[in-house]
Amino acid sequence: MKTTNQFFKALAVILLLSIITTNVYAQEEKETKRPEYIAVTTMHWNMDMEDFSLDDWKAVEKEYLNKVTKKNEYIFSASVYLHEFTADNTELIFVQTFASWEDMDKFAKRSGELEKEAWPEEEARKAYFKKRNAYYANEHSDEIYTPLPNPKLMAEKPTKDLITYVRKSHFSFPEDGSKEDFMKLKKEGQEAIINKNENIKAYYSHVHAWGANKTDFLEVFFLDSWADLDKMYDRNSELMKEAWPDEAARKAKGKEWRRYFTGVHGDYLYKFMHELSK
Repeated sequence: MKTTNQFFKALAVILLLSIITTNVYAQEEKETKRPEYIAVTTMHWNMDMEDFSLDDWKAVEKEYLNKVTKKNEYIFSASVYLHEFTADNTELIFVQTFASWEDMDKFAKRSGELEKEAWPEEEARKAYFKKRNAYYANEHSDEIYTPLPNPKLMAEKPTKDLITYVRKSHFSFPEDGSKEDFMKLKKEGQEAIINKNENIKAYYSHVHAWGANKTDFLEVFFLDSWADLDKMYDRNSELMKEAWPDEAARKAKGKEWRRYFTGVHGDYLYKFMHELSK
């Protein structure tokens, strides 16, 4: 089974974890401008492909990345994530971020132009996309998120694959709550815990903009390894006690934060493919 070339033009290259990603590393020229939208596409491997090779797949995707995605000025950033520990081992996530809704409208047309420049001969172009599309099943799903401000950015562009932990929570929309109060609590907690946790290489949070569930709240954590997941939790507990040493105050702060959520959440682990990122 194959996906269509039109799909890849329209909304193909991607969570994270967010996810998943907002640009995964800090670039000086982009510090004053952050993406406004994150397009997340969940794809699935073609399980009927008999001669599958991960190295060959990476080579095919890297070719498109270098010839099209990196040259498309309307794509703010792009990244790819593979299943590590999720409910479906066939899934892989493509993430693209955009500086504006207008850029999302323009990127597909620009990608089409760049594709013709990269493969000017129609037969060669068709052959490339036939090869590329053969890796994927027809099934896919799309979501668009809005990133929340003040992410914890990667200090530098990764030179290796990373573990990406995604936590999907759901808003409860309490009547006595407000956006201002939620953002204040989030900023306070992030500065006291997440930003100080040396095991967390980067952190991003997203809210629903267009898709299946308006209650979605995604948090994306980038870690060096699986072992750092346990270290992250342990260090978070230490930092929380440092920030609020009084137990009663600590419990009150936790209760204040939790009232914004239903209490139901999902956990997902992916591998960030550093060679396939813009």
